[in-house]
Amino acid sequence: MIARYSRKELTSIWSEENKYKIWLDVEIAATQAMEKLGHIPRGVSSIVKKKSKINVKRIHAIESKVKHDVIAFLTSITEKTGIKTRYLHQGMTSSDVLDTSFNIQLVQSGKILLKDIDQILTVLKKQAKKYKLTPCIGRSHGIHAEPITFGLKLASFYEEFKRNKKRLLNAIEEVSTCAISGAVGTFANISPKVEKHVAKKLKLKVEPISTQIIPRDRHALYFSVLGIIAGSVERVATEIRHLQRTEVYELQEYFSKNQKGSSAMPHKKNPILSENLTGLSRMVRSYVTPALENIALWHERDISHSSVERNIGPDANITLDFALIRLSNILKNMIVYPKAMAINLSITKGLIFSQEIMLELTKSGLSREKAYKIVQSHAKKCFAQNLNLFDVVKKDQFIIDIVPLNKLKKIFNSSSHFKNINLIFNRVFK
Repeated sequence: MIARYSRKELTSIWSEENKYKIWLDVEIAATQAMEKLGHIPRGVSSIVKKKSKINVKRIHAIESKVKHDVIAFLTSITEKTGIKTRYLHQGMTSSDVLDTSFNIQLVQSGKILLKDIDQILTVLKKQAKKYKLTPCIGRSHGIHAEPITFGLKLASFYEEFKRNKKRLLNAIEEVSTCAISGAVGTFANISPKVEKHVAKKLKLKVEPISTQIIPRDRHALYFSVLGIIAGSVERVATEIRHLQRTEVYELQEYFSKNQKGSSAMPHKKNPILSENLTGLSRMVRSYVTPALENIALWHERDISHSSVERNIGPDANITLDFALIRLSNILKNMIVYPKAMAINLSITKGLIFSQEIMLELTKSGLSREKAYKIVQSHAKKCFAQNLNLFDVVKKDQFIIDIVPLNKLKKIFNSSSHFKNINLIFNRVFK
């Protein structure tokens, strides 16, 4: 992942240094178990632990000759630790190390992503409560529908990220497995007790049944969840972008003192951060398909998934981490314009209250179809002639006979739309 969209906390997890460190942890844990079982001489694990050093350049140099990363890694370790460490990797296959380590990296990344989501939840909760009763227009198909509050909009995002947190916790649990089962998963040359020890040592679960690898449906779920979270990020980003449009301008991203919006137009204040999140979200979602395609491998394993995971492992996690932190900062620092929201509520001159008039007519015994037709005809006239719906309706004696003027006035008031806001907030923030 390029540095522009990366944070050190995540990139360090996917560094070569950390990867080889985890490989070494797996090998040492396996060797400790073999010693306890009496399968290899005692002291091997302590020698490896004491003398081994991760030398990324040396590993790469060896790999350039042997064309095998795990062999290169093991060779570099034995160069430092001596002949006794020939027992390292006894009865194991490369995937025992690679898959267990890859899962550890996913777990490490997932835990940071959980912290990121917690930040977003904290900000959304604060902002939702702040704007709980700030009226704004609800839109469907981009068209003014009926009044809502800005806090309600934010509460909707909060609930979605609550679900995302739950999904990610489940996905982390799904990939928290360890396989130390040999060439095709039969434990032919290694005891299942070694696997059990390694799993416990590294805080993983034993993979119930593996082939040469850990089944990739587990990883497909993890990356699918990242894709869903990215979708949620884009949902919020898209809302911000629309609300910052000049003709709407109900809110805007924070614009710093020396920030420039355009090289050509000095007046521009563009929602560049939200637009950036839209692009990054597309990238994260693009990694879901190859993760799903990795499920179907030949027999007990082929290598087609390997190159995919070398790319999507770091890229999906690093990109989503960056996106979540950026979203949190946008939400924290956004500038909200309640007056603009109030102005936009009145743009259609009362048309947003058409449903209540129709419903009052049906209560008198009028069919829904006829009531709809009556109100729609007035609405069309208002659209065409830029009239106020209240002014037009109050002149319709048929409607006034059914809906008295005092009741009609109450209909053209946003407050009735907010009577259940507390109930909804209690559901979300219980």
